[in-house]
Amino acid sequence: MNEAIAPVAQDVIRVGQLEIRYLNEAGNGCQMGCFEMRVPPGSNVPPPHSHTANEEIVYVLEGTLRYSVGSETRDLQPGDSMATPCGVVHGFSNPGDVVVRALVINSPDIGAQYFREVGVIVNAGGPPDKAKLMATMQKFGLVPSAPSITK
Repeated sequence: MNEAIAPVAQDVIRVGQLEIRYLNEAGNGCQMGCFEMRVPPGSNVPPPHSHTANEEIVYVLEGTLRYSVGSETRDLQPGDSMATPCGVVHGFSNPGDVVVRALVINSPDIGAQYFREVGVIVNAGGPPDKAKLMATMQKFGLVPSAPSITK
């Protein structure tokens, strides 16, 4: 019989105004990770990016999360979800007036350590050190999207 997988401590990781609370990190033979994310209205969010080796599913619990995957953008309401394949650029925001709560599942897991390291950079005070932020993203397999050029 398999041993039960113990849940991780549910510490809140703050990255600017965002809150991340891991519900399950990869381990004990399981590669998936799941966390709850809280996004206040109008908060700063990560730049559009892709994952070199991770798929992601976002499931909204409360509020309206504007989520983009490739060229598709949707306003996800409670009960709505959207999946992001490896290598596809995605991003999100909260256009509403209430805090968004969403579950995010990554396979394989990115890990809570990514959010801890980004939090140290973002929460240091003043504008974040972009070079450190980009290096940390790349260390964990996240690839920032090049800004789109409009003519």
